[in-house]
Amino acid sequence: MTFLDLHADPIDLTAALVDIPSVSRDESVIADAVESALREQTAGFEVIRSGNAVLARTSRGLGSRALLAGHLDTVPIADNVPSRRVGDTLHGCGTVDMKSGDAVFLHLAATVAEPTQDLTLIFYDCEEIAAEYNGLGRIERELPDWLRADVAILGEPSGGYIEAGCQGTLRARLTASGTRAHSARAWLGDNAIHKLGPALARLSEYSARSVDIDGCVYREGLSAVRVNGGVAGNVVPDYVELDVNFRFAPDRSVAQATDHVSELFDGLDLDFAITDSAPGALPGLSAPAAAALVEAAGGEFRAKYGWTDVSRFAALGIPAVNYGPGDPNLAHKPEEQVPVAQISHVADVLRAYLTG
Repeated sequence: MTFLDLHADPIDLTAALVDIPSVSRDESVIADAVESALREQTAGFEVIRSGNAVLARTSRGLGSRALLAGHLDTVPIADNVPSRRVGDTLHGCGTVDMKSGDAVFLHLAATVAEPTQDLTLIFYDCEEIAAEYNGLGRIERELPDWLRADVAILGEPSGGYIEAGCQGTLRARLTASGTRAHSARAWLGDNAIHKLGPALARLSEYSARSVDIDGCVYREGLSAVRVNGGVAGNVVPDYVELDVNFRFAPDRSVAQATDHVSELFDGLDLDFAITDSAPGALPGLSAPAAAALVEAAGGEFRAKYGWTDVSRFAALGIPAVNYGPGDPNLAHKPEEQVPVAQISHVADVLRAYLTG
């Protein structure tokens, strides 16, 4: 079994985690290593296993509880494992998303002897694939008492800034039908692809709004993300699909976002259906536990662009933020890399927060 030294510098611990391949649905080796390390190198934690997720918590009766959560899986490796250190930068799959955040949480679990809050740590599986496989969702269904907390900190990459809340996401599919014909006799057919023209024009002319919520500015976006149609190079197509993705500010509900997108395409000769959706999360920075974290981070925060599992915590009424090392724009890229100073900075801020 791979040995993880939780007392090592979190930079070195990040490298050790990156060196354990853990593509989604193949996290058993890294989960074994994390579970063993938590059982052997921490004091006062109850540790359990749920599939390829590892959960640990203290029960010292300290009056409040902070939950630190991170996923163990990565996207498919792109010739970027094992890790490599080049100067002040650590390269490798997961350095940003999000093994550096996991390393910070594991290190703090082993080295913060007297936290001012009880701690829950959740390291879960299958975050990078379809939501139905997400380990945090399984824990919510099967072990809901493990998700009770006064604040949740998700170690998603945020460049060392607190990123509050998250956008909601909605995917819709527009479909058009026509009549198939030989392209040499196009007048005998009815081209389904051509019917997308008005929809694409409306998308090109769409003006997205920006919304300021508690000092966090969320920028919305509505984009065509996929087109599927065509039969052959000499056939007028009789069917086409257009997928659009709406990233919406957390002041809209899923129902309101659905109505907004539906109204944009109203009147077109297209069928409209929602294929996937997830609500956003409001910042929640006014909650005392979250406000204390902002103070420990020097008062700097910003909106989170994109959807993260903070939405799950917000739905449970738990203030939640994203806070971890790494530039989220580098996540999932072959050149994924993190400045080692950010790992140290996040570890220092969270240590100050957890020790008061």
